[in-house]
Amino acid sequence: MRALKVLVVVMGVLIVVATVGLVAVLVQRISAAGGNTTMSRIEGSLQQPEGTRVLGIAGAGDRLSVWVSRSDGDHILLVDPRSGRTLGDLRVTP
Repeated sequence: MRALKVLVVVMGVLIVVATVGLVAVLVQRISAAGGNTTMSRIEGSLQQPEGTRVLGIAGAGDRLSVWVSRSDGDHILLVDPRSGRTLGDLRVTP
């Protein structure tokens, strides 16, 4: 009976230690990921012709896709959010 009590106490201590370790790892990973998700301001322009209108913006992986309407038709611009550079220009055809 005494061995059973010791075993229960040891397993209880192990559960507490494992839980504290798990919480510590989660807090560390969340705080590390939080540094990567901070918003930063991008200075610059898309260098589009006069009269261009932005119709929509959406995330596309690690890039932004910007739907613009110009005099020559609609385009989807792929933009690097870190540098603000336009990486691609897709023309939307009906």
